Amino acid sequence: MRGAKSAKWVAGAIVVALAATACGGNDKKSDSGMNAGKADPNGILVAQLSEPQNPLQPANAKESQGSRVLRTLWSGLVDYEPGTGKLVNVNAESVTPNEDSSVWTVKLKPGWKFHDGTPVNAKSYVDSWNWSANTKNNQTNSSWFQDIKGYTDVHPEKGDPKKTEMEGLKVVDENTFTIALTGPVSYFAYKLGYDVWAPLPESFFKDPKAAGQKPVGNGPYKFESWDHNKVIKVRKFDGYQGPNKAKNGGIDFKNYTTAESAYSALRSDQLDWIEQVPVTALKNYKQDLGDRAIDQEYSAVQSIVPAFYTDQFKNINPKVIQGLSMAIDRETITKTVLNGTREPADSYVARGVLGYKPGALGDITKYDPKKAKALITEGGGVPGNKISIQFNADQPHKAWVDAVCNSIRQATQVECVGDSKPDFATDLNARDGKKVKSMYRGGWVLDYPVNSNFMRDLYGSTAAGNTSGYKNEEFDKLSAEADKAKTLDETVKMYQDAEQLLAKNMPAIPLWFYKNNSGQSKNVFGKIVYGQDGDPIFTDVQVKAKK
Repeated sequence: MRGAKSAKWVAGAIVVALAATACGGNDKKSDSGMNAGKADPNGILVAQLSEPQNPLQPANAKESQGSRVLRTLWSGLVDYEPGTGKLVNVNAESVTPNEDSSVWTVKLKPGWKFHDGTPVNAKSYVDSWNWSANTKNNQTNSSWFQDIKGYTDVHPEKGDPKKTEMEGLKVVDENTFTIALTGPVSYFAYKLGYDVWAPLPESFFKDPKAAGQKPVGNGPYKFESWDHNKVIKVRKFDGYQGPNKAKNGGIDFKNYTTAESAYSALRSDQLDWIEQVPVTALKNYKQDLGDRAIDQEYSAVQSIVPAFYTDQFKNINPKVIQGLSMAIDRETITKTVLNGTREPADSYVARGVLGYKPGALGDITKYDPKKAKALITEGGGVPGNKISIQFNADQPHKAWVDAVCNSIRQATQVECVGDSKPDFATDLNARDGKKVKSMYRGGWVLDYPVNSNFMRDLYGSTAAGNTSGYKNEEFDKLSAEADKAKTLDETVKMYQDAEQLLAKNMPAIPLWFYKNNSGQSKNVFGKIVYGQDGDPIFTDVQVKAKK
């Protein structure tokens, strides 16, 4: 999923430093002329994007494409400081917990406006969260509000809501509101940096459906147009009051059907930023792009996930999934097929996140064909002796999916095939509709830099990110206890303990940690700076003035 906008790594009890700077393709000399000429403050950046799955509403994107656009249109209460991961206030003047972190008081910076000129106030946040949590509004990330007292009144497990407002939200005055939780959550302020917590203007509630097609936010860019499956245009908002004012005139988020076509457009300077270089170009892209190439780790994990609602996996013995995991030769695949651009995963938690523990999963992620075959046999075998891995074809996944399947097939004699979907939205719709036939490609990018985000928000029974049907009451209990810990350090340690339960129960098979193997065009002035979520800090990107 999408995540922290600008954290580079996390400071705290456990620190993992990622690469401090992006690496270019030629360390000896620069041949790209990135700093030649001058920047145009009104220049338009062209960036790659796949079609968002849902309308552009803050609580309706749990995928990176829609979230990428949302983060340009909205600014939330807090963000994360580049280089330290320290929480910094954006629209918030302060976010203050009571003694046990069960009630939080938010004070807003006065004078902020939405793009339609109306004020951003306490009511804008409270109304937004109440609407987004309400089950009738069908927001994909509504579960993010479940910590708030009264959530079950607006989002019952079954039936219609009893109320339209959560009792835990109270407007105190124009710029102050309080959030009462169902219990202590020591890291709640970290969560507030995610898209779902954005405010909404009064105009939104008059026609939410239309607002999702022509959104009005409070961020550094305002919406201009959306030509579906082609391009979304946003432009600099001159009235923006935040600290991260845009240094360019706007962004054209352009769709490409394949990674290869996007890379071709990048090389011809028709595209200014590509999300990922295609696998076919990984060997030579640094030579192709020179200093304009990017090779930088970020906090995300690639995995393959069983669809536990299928006949194949609903009663599966975890030993079978452990065996499939040990049948995957991560070292060879990352070095050959992926040309050293990924690092084998040894945890459900991404590196650079508070609570990542090297080697947390032990031998489960180590290649051992003999043990893999034995575990699958002990677990009763793979039903049908065949699996498929669903993936989206508009990003470069096919090569590694084929390699994973070959590894499993050779190690265990279990048949394995790829199940290609044309684009990310189609892939996600199959997951959300519980139509995955066997397994699917799962990629999770941090939403906030704490290990709970890679566990509770993915594998909790009611989590929005849980589209596999995985359910473990013991894990849910451990997560709830961890959230109630008195300090963040205690919470992190308890989630580390909960990860050991996941290792035994196997809700997914972690494959490798992501790297940002990307690039920029000759139209960009200077080097693009990236956030911990792998995306550029778009407001800081400068476009060269045309000669």
